[in-house]
Amino acid sequence: APLTDTVPPQVVPGADPLARQLCFAWGPAEVLVCETLFGRAGGFRSRCLSRSPCASRFRGKGRAGAAARSLTGSVAATADGGPSSSRVFVVRRDQDIYIQTLRKLFNESHGIFMGLQRSEEELAGKSRKAQLVQVSKNYRSVIRACMEDMHQAAVSTRDPALQGQYSTQVSILSAMELIWNLCEILFVEAATAGPLLLRLLDWVRLHVCDVDSMVREVLSSESPSKHKLFWNVVDVFVLQGRMDEARHLLSKEASANPTSVNMYKILDDLMKKMPVPSLGNTQTLTELELKWQHWHEECQRYLQDGTFASNPHMESICKILLGDEDAILEKKELMTTWYHFLVTRLLYSHPTVKPMELRFYAQSSMDLFLGGESSPEPLDMILMAAFEFEMHQVIKECSIVLSNWWFVAHLTDLLDHCKLLQSHNLYFGSNMREFLLLEYASGLFSHHSLWQLGVDYFDHCPEYGRVYLELHIERIPLSTEQKALKVLRICEQRQMHEQVRSICKIMAMKALRNNRLGSALSWSIRAKDAAFATLISDRFLKDYCERGCFSDLDLIDNLGPSMLLSDRLTFLGKYREFHRLYGEKRFPEAARLLLTLMTAHIAPSSFWMTLLTDALPLLEQKEVIFSAEQTYELMRCLEDLTAGNPDKQKFQDDDVETTKVEMLRLALARNLARVIIKEGTVEGS
Repeated sequence: APLTDTVPPQVVPGADPLARQLCFAWGPAEVLVCETLFGRAGGFRSRCLSRSPCASRFRGKGRAGAAARSLTGSVAATADGGPSSSRVFVVRRDQDIYIQTLRKLFNESHGIFMGLQRSEEELAGKSRKAQLVQVSKNYRSVIRACMEDMHQAAVSTRDPALQGQYSTQVSILSAMELIWNLCEILFVEAATAGPLLLRLLDWVRLHVCDVDSMVREVLSSESPSKHKLFWNVVDVFVLQGRMDEARHLLSKEASANPTSVNMYKILDDLMKKMPVPSLGNTQTLTELELKWQHWHEECQRYLQDGTFASNPHMESICKILLGDEDAILEKKELMTTWYHFLVTRLLYSHPTVKPMELRFYAQSSMDLFLGGESSPEPLDMILMAAFEFEMHQVIKECSIVLSNWWFVAHLTDLLDHCKLLQSHNLYFGSNMREFLLLEYASGLFSHHSLWQLGVDYFDHCPEYGRVYLELHIERIPLSTEQKALKVLRICEQRQMHEQVRSICKIMAMKALRNNRLGSALSWSIRAKDAAFATLISDRFLKDYCERGCFSDLDLIDNLGPSMLLSDRLTFLGKYREFHRLYGEKRFPEAARLLLTLMTAHIAPSSFWMTLLTDALPLLEQKEVIFSAEQTYELMRCLEDLTAGNPDKQKFQDDDVETTKVEMLRLALARNLARVIIKEGTVEGS
């Protein structure tokens, strides 16, 4: 339906009014449809547009702006400036939910999210912290599994466009896991000085994997120590603190080059004795610092003595062990990222770094590594915000950069359970956790099946979740009866009575259009819609008059108390009961019920002749069924019908109707005579 009567389309700011333009408007669901127009064409022709029914207040600069920019670029790329027909562009707010390989991410993370909400009050103290760390790891495992699936899809496809799309998604998922893992270390686990460095080393080893192929190449060669990349691999191991692996490789060098055995033994001893923090807290930070200072002095002494002067590679490793920034930066290409440089620098210069000191080392490391040659990327800024413990900045940057709300919604929920976001409320009332969950769930509702996950997310938004759910659930296309029943069950479980009635009315109308009267009646009863139930009951009676039998007997026979919803539905149920009694040859009961239907005035006047005609077989039975009083009542009803009919003349001119009336009068008279004789005989005896 065009929106021109309600929401006037707007022209993108800056567009040339005399040239081809891009117009847009907002509609009620999840898809934005835009149309390019000519400035001189005179008038707009907009289509039905859509987005979240609850106005978004955060998205102006981020997602909506990005969507508008990408859309404008798309139009510019296709427009040739010449006269041509208008083109419609569809922009979805959360395109990622339509990527099949990301379904695992949405489905499995939903289970983790629900488990976290249920377990909120179960544990406290250290047990609670361990549980939250485990939840974080579960989220990361889902990200990694999706990333591996996406990588496999990229490898297996032959379509270059798809391959590019999959590769982009792999990069995005990799960045998401990288950020999440760092947030887990700093915020969820809140690692302290000592264990903090070990966690950061694991973080670097897990995510900086560009050198893995080089390591495999060297180790798989016949003579690793002769390989041209041998020393690069040793350096990588040292830079990542993988001392055992570095020593193992160096032993191969010592075996192949006897002249370097002495140097190897000294370097091996230094690497072996290097003090490292312990996760078990078996030593204090002071003890660690003393040991590290003694070890550092020993390394310094060997370097100054020129022990490794004859072997530049070993001398370089010794300088790295001493934390020489210039020596570490010489290996810039092997580290690839500034945060790898940061962790290496901390390992060999400040192994007992405290969490609050990270911001200073992080900033200087990024400056040293980039060296003014390049500016920080968005990912760099997010990681920097994390090292500075600016949680809200991390969430804000991720909201702008990442292509969907999944990451920020689940991360914020986890941080909220860690009691780290309690003081941050948004200016319009809802806190950040709820706002992001609402945005994410709203995106899910635009998908034909993922909307079911969105229901649970709305359920756990205490302030606005109910309102959002009510608005979104009304917009779910009820394409099948099974889907409608699913939506209805969700509404009934949450006492959403208005939505229940709306869904039932929609389905009843669909069934009525398809002439499925039984289904339509069932839905109208469920909606408790008396007017619609009356309408459908009239359709049943009309069909009966035309065909001489009822359809959907099972439904009508089992109406029960539901028939009281409207007088017409009551009549339909009772009239069907009359037919059942007649079929079972329970004539006296059938006669009483038929007379009740006539005298209670719940039957439509147009159906009176049918009721009187139904009385004929009972009047003609060998056994007298109607008493004198009942016969008089039938006569009165017949006279009321003929005398009170507004189309009396037409009624008299209809031969069929006239014949029916005459037959009824004759049958009533004969029945009355039989009754009088029978009653007189009884009285006489």
